Amino acid sequence: MPGKIPTLLFLIATASLSLAADNPLTSLDSPIVIYQAGGDYEGLRDNLEDAITGRGMIVTNTLHISQMLERTAGDTGLSTKIYERAESLEFCSILYSYRMSLAHPANMATCPLTISIYQKAGDREHTYLAFRRPRLLGKSADVEKAIVRLLGGIVEEALE
Repeated sequence: MPGKIPTLLFLIATASLSLAADNPLTSLDSPIVIYQAGGDYEGLRDNLEDAITGRGMIVTNTLHISQMLERTAGDTGLSTKIYERAESLEFCSILYSYRMSLAHPANMATCPLTISIYQKAGDREHTYLAFRRPRLLGKSADVEKAIVRLLGGIVEEALE
C-alpha cells in the first residue's frame, strides 16, 4: 500500500489542476473572463491559435503587448513590469459579425474578437487566457451568449 498513496495523491492533484483550468477565475457577471493554466506559454499559445483556426477563423492580428510595454518603457516612464509575456490574438467570425450587426448595426464596433494570453511579471508558473464578455446593442442577448460560448469553447479547447 505504500506506493499507492503517492499515486493516489498525484491523481487527485492532477484532476484538481485539470478542473481548475476548465473553470474561469472570474464570476459570471464579470466583464472579463479569465482562465488559469500551467506555465507552458508557447504550447498554450499554439493551442489557442489552433482552436481559433480549427473553427474556420483566421487570426488576423497578434498584438505583442509585453514587447510594446518593454519597448516604450524608457520613453513613457511606465517602467513597472506587468507581464513576463503577453499577447492578444484578434480574429473574426462572419456568422457572429452578421448576427451582431442584425441586432444593431453599431455592434460591428466589437469586432474583431480578441483572446489574450499572458504571464504575470515574476510568475512563469502560470499562464492566463482572458476575453471580454460582449455588451451589445439591440435585441442581442442570444448572440451575446453565443459569443461567450464561442470564446469559452476556444479557451477550453486550448487548455486541453
